[in-house]
Formats: sequence, structure tokens, C-alpha cells
Amino acid sequence: MYSEQLNSIADRVEFSKDNVEPLVTTAMTTLSSKIINVDKRKMAEISVNAVLGVADLDRKDVNFDMIRMEGKPGGSLEDTELVNGIVIDKDISHPQMSKTIKDAKMCILTCPFEPPKPKTKHKLDINTKEAYEKLFKQEQDYFKEMVQQVKDSGANLVICQWGFDDEANHLLLQNDLPAVRWVGGVEIEHIAIATGGRIVPRFSELSAEKLGKAGLVREVSFGNTKERMLVIEDCANSNAVTVLVRGGNKMIVEEAKRSLHDAMCVVRNLIKDNRVVYGGGSAEIACSVAVSKHADTVAGVDQYAIRAFADAMDDIPLALAENSGLSPIEEVAAAKSRQLKEGCPFIGLGITQECTEDGYHHCNMKNVGVFETLIGKQEQIQLATQVVKMILKIDDVIGKLLHFLFY
Repeated sequence: MYSEQLNSIADRVEFSKDNVEPLVTTAMTTLSSKIINVDKRKMAEISVNAVLGVADLDRKDVNFDMIRMEGKPGGSLEDTELVNGIVIDKDISHPQMSKTIKDAKMCILTCPFEPPKPKTKHKLDINTKEAYEKLFKQEQDYFKEMVQQVKDSGANLVICQWGFDDEANHLLLQNDLPAVRWVGGVEIEHIAIATGGRIVPRFSELSAEKLGKAGLVREVSFGNTKERMLVIEDCANSNAVTVLVRGGNKMIVEEAKRSLHDAMCVVRNLIKDNRVVYGGGSAEIACSVAVSKHADTVAGVDQYAIRAFADAMDDIPLALAENSGLSPIEEVAAAKSRQLKEGCPFIGLGITQECTEDGYHHCNMKNVGVFETLIGKQEQIQLATQVVKMILKIDDVIGKLLHFLFY
């Protein structure tokens, strides 16, 4: 019943790529209670642009996997930015390697830059200078062959999941091959998807067709610190985006990432279904009224359960009024009375608005511009209902078990 009522009172928010203001307003509403509400306009625009960057508006689909969130303590929240590409918390492996690579062709490796090792226990004794030089030459030949295979494929950047020692690093420098080491598995996959490259497990399998392509790869540093990150822009096969979050400390950065994720989820829901319900407890009050009316048509003890559900719907506006320092029962009763009198389901608690003539804070939330997505509201109530049903089932099972044990 409540779901039908939500569908009936839902309103549509029209937007397009040229008119994203409704999406920004929605994201700002989401961020109003978050730690980043001081810069909520900028953060809302970042959230909207990130989602639109990976969204297909014709299919109403959002590929959330192509949005990365990277945080770096330092600076302030105002320094948070949206990068049209991928940002990874790594740097170029050698300080003398090029820090900017244009028209990058990268080989994405999951094999280490080192000579092969026997899988069995082994012991090698070096007794003479000649034996050492022979071993050193053979190791050099391994490294040179690996580097040559990379160059033959046409790559001008190496992305490696594993580390490599200074000797391999020096050979890469001599061959003008910038490299990045210790790139995590998830990051490797994102880079491969975004650049259209293939993850290569062996050097012998390298070829030009398996290289990932990007317009620009650059290393950026932050202030006078040694903190550096790698930015991959203008990726070939995807509109991958990364939100680079800055903050005074790690706790602020993590909280900002969570807040931005919430805002992005709201924007995604609005793209999937542009229907909204208005806030201030108006939707809950309207559902409570509708469920109460439905209870009158039900016979038997089920009527009491339905009425209890209607009373539970009032808890949200009651909590909203109480948290604002107002009289909960009086404010909700006044808002519910006006809804019934005017037949307007958009009447809610305008906490920040001036009092009306009767001394209460009820107002039309559509005029105030406070709303949330219909999908989000339905999922919230459904989840709460399912949790209660689950708890009741557990109590029922425990009750029967105790009766069996003690009686």
C-alpha cells in the first residue's frame, strides 16, 4: 500500500546534459548533512559530472565501475578535483625517467622484471671470478631480452604489477622506457579496461595489439612534499573518471569519499528513474495517512498490524522535529492536518522556514526544493520492513525452541 502511495505522489524531475541543475540540487540536498557541506556546491558538481561522464542517458544506465575514488591527505577539501581519466597512487620508478608521456602506449604486465627462478630448492656456489661474470652476463641477457621484447611491441610505458630491482630499473632508463611498479590488481584491471589494453602474463606474449593507449600520462606532485601520483588521461576505450579527494588528514579524506559516494548513488538513481518524492517527512506522512485509511477496510486482527505500520511511518517526521528542537507530536499533527485539509501530499516539516500563522513549521516542500529519489525512498522502507520481519521470525523460532525445552 505504501509503495502504491509513493508512486502516486511522486513527481518527475526533468534534466538533460545541457541542464544538470536539478541533479546538482539533488546532490546538494544529500550533502547538506555531511562533513563536506561547506563546499557542497562544488562537491555536488563533481558528483554529477563524474556520474554523467560514465552514464548512458539513452539507456538510463550508469557504469559505476568506471568511477574511481582516490584520496590523498594534505591540502583542503576545496582542492578536491575530478580527473577525466585514472589516478593511481604510484609514481615513476626512476627519478630520471620522463614524468610526462604523450600518446602513451603502455604494456600492462603481471610478470616480474627478473630472471626466472627454479621451482625446486637449489644451491649455487660461485668459486671463481669467471663463474661470477658468466652468471652476471646471463642475468643481464635475461633483462635485456625482456626490455627488447617490450620495445619491439611498440610500448613507451611499462605498467607492472610486481616490483623490479635497481638493475632492471637502470636498463629501462637506458632504453627510454618509463615504468611504474607495484600497481595493484584492481588498479591494473581498471587501467586495462580504460585504455583498451590486455593484461599480459608473459613477456613472450607481448604484441602491439595488446597495448593500452592514452593521450597523456603524467606524474603529479603535491606541494613541497614527496607525495606523488600518476594520472592517465584521455583513455582510448572508455570515459573513465577519477575523483581525487584532498583533506587535512586521513579521517577527513575517508569521510569525504563516503559522502561523495552517497551523492553519486543519488544522482545515479535519478538517472535510472527521474521520479522523486519530497522531503521534510511529507512522503512518510502521506503514506501513513494512506495506510491508516486502508486499515479501515481490513477485518480482523490484521487491522492492528496495518495501523502499527502506519504509526511507524510517523516516526521519521517525529524524529526530524525532535532533532530540530521542536515539539514532535504537535509539529507532525499540524503537518498531517494540513495535508488532509488541502489534499496536498507535499506538506512536510520546513524546519529552516519561518513559522506559519498557527505557530508551526509545516510548508510545501516542493516550493522549498527538498526532495529525494523515489527509488531510494522505496528501498529504505522495504529494507526496514524486511529487517523487522527477519527479527520477528527469529523471535518466533526462539520462542518455539524455549517452549520445547522447558515445557
